[in-house]
Amino acid sequence: MEKPKIKKLYYSISEVSALTLLKPYVLRYWESEFPSLRPSKNRAGKRIYRSSDVEHILIIKKLLYENKFTIEGARKQLQFGQESEEFEEEAKNDKQKSLLEEIKISLKEIIDLLEGPT
Repeated sequence: MEKPKIKKLYYSISEVSALTLLKPYVLRYWESEFPSLRPSKNRAGKRIYRSSDVEHILIIKKLLYENKFTIEGARKQLQFGQESEEFEEEAKNDKQKSLLEEIKISLKEIIDLLEGPT
């Protein structure tokens, strides 16, 4: 699936519909099914989508249409994906802390060797 180029700050539902090749009623339905998809509304009450909303819609579309997930399955996959990213970031931070601690110990050993017996 080719990703459309997203250039504007805000999009109307008809523009998002054209970009994603989805009908407006599908987008409105997905808003009720996916808590993470909540476009803002302008003063007139019309939906305004940001580029991040459009990207999120494309992810949902891929999960449902290409990967053949059910709506419930796609919802869980999106939730799991976010938790997975948070877990990976935390693991990366722990690994960096551990590496820094090892470097610190090694540097102390080098200092002790350079100072020699006192």
